[in-house]
Amino acid sequence: MPAFYLESIVALLGIVLLLAETFVPTKSKSWLGLAGATGLVIVLGLVPLATGPDSSPDASWASLPLWNFYQFDSAAVFYKVFALVTTIFVLLLSIDYRSTLSRFTQNPGSEDATGEYYSLPLFACTGMMLLASAKDLAGAFVALELVTITFYILVTFLRRNVGSLEAGVKYLILGALSTGFLVYGIAWIYGMTGTMNFAEISNLESEISNPTGLLFGIALVLVGLGFKIGAVPMQVWIPDVYQGAPTPTTAFLSVGSKAAGFILLIRFLDPFLSLETTCGPVLGILAILAAATLLFGNLAAIPQTNFKRLLGYSSIAHAGFLILALAAGASESPDTLGSAGTVSFYLATYLIMTLGVFFILAQVRITRGGEAITDFNGLGKTNPLLALALTVLLAALAGVPLTAGFIGKFFVFSLAVQAGLWWGVGIAFIAAAAGFYYYLNVVRAMWWAEPGELAPVTLPGISKACVALLTIATLVFGIYPQPILALIQ
Repeated sequence: MPAFYLESIVALLGIVLLLAETFVPTKSKSWLGLAGATGLVIVLGLVPLATGPDSSPDASWASLPLWNFYQFDSAAVFYKVFALVTTIFVLLLSIDYRSTLSRFTQNPGSEDATGEYYSLPLFACTGMMLLASAKDLAGAFVALELVTITFYILVTFLRRNVGSLEAGVKYLILGALSTGFLVYGIAWIYGMTGTMNFAEISNLESEISNPTGLLFGIALVLVGLGFKIGAVPMQVWIPDVYQGAPTPTTAFLSVGSKAAGFILLIRFLDPFLSLETTCGPVLGILAILAAATLLFGNLAAIPQTNFKRLLGYSSIAHAGFLILALAAGASESPDTLGSAGTVSFYLATYLIMTLGVFFILAQVRITRGGEAITDFNGLGKTNPLLALALTVLLAALAGVPLTAGFIGKFFVFSLAVQAGLWWGVGIAFIAAAAGFYYYLNVVRAMWWAEPGELAPVTLPGISKACVALLTIATLVFGIYPQPILALIQ
């Protein structure tokens, strides 16, 4: 099966769900989310059957012009699986969150205008999967905009909620600004190299007459991509948008959008790190971005009292660790992970931990009517198992040993030490220490504070199963990470 069938099936599934929402009138729209998640599970099962032209050179589809823009390598496989798994969990989270969605859309109290919310993540998933296979800057830009435009709608979906509309306006304005930087940078790179193909750029060492102009274009693209991954200086939108957007959208932004930005960043940087004229300056820029992002994300998270806003700053902080891995500039080898492999592993563990936290946060928001840290008061007394699961997930995000989060941070620190980035290691150590404080502040509220008159929190069946699965995976991969490593390699 040609690999591009995967994206085609996901996009077609999104269109079918959108039409079904319009022409199949039902009181509850939860079946749309279940149908979407089931369809994505089937697509996930088709991934091992997908092949590229290198594996099937005699196939009739192997000579299609599409392969000039589309590649299917191990990195593409990993990030396609990543996009599918993320979207499946987001759809399941949306099903249990539909009571809140119906309150702030047309005809409050009914689900008449919520059906399209289950089809939009499928279009974003299509864009993420296309990004994983991008072969040049033009195709990557189109795929990235498909993801971004879909998120514009998802962020503002609660159109009767002022916070959601405010978040959408901020996301739109800064998203348009970042797109301008990205397009201008692509134009500069094309002007300096005469091509937008990643493989062709890596072979232009002797033909680059003006490295300063090329570096200027690279810097512009890095600023544009900084918006997608939540890195300084384009990180200012994250706390407000995370707080105002629907919780499933925030989870999707935190995991899916960040992964999409990083796979494009890896694809984009690869040819320039292979050129002697650009390798050193690019690594220097990445090191500065990593330091600034680590400090801003972790230190700004300390005084936060809103948990969703805290997770926004946490997302910035984790982007800093990921950029630090790229700044090490380590090549891949059969026995050890390089920078790209470490980023992939870190994102995989980040997916597990973060989605688990958002499943719990969504139900606290529904049951107790808020997202402040104080809304978690006494959770250990009213629902000890749920509080224990959240404690494990937050400990993993902080990097406590014997959790998946610790393994990811260990790989990042190892790369930085091997590259001699001692000042980066020092900043990362300070950032990790700050992370322990603000994550465990939520743990303190759950176990030491009294619940007062707050309602007990119970999870619906789908959310309960997902939280249990993600919590167990966090512990298992913290002891035995080989399955993720095998998927990456």
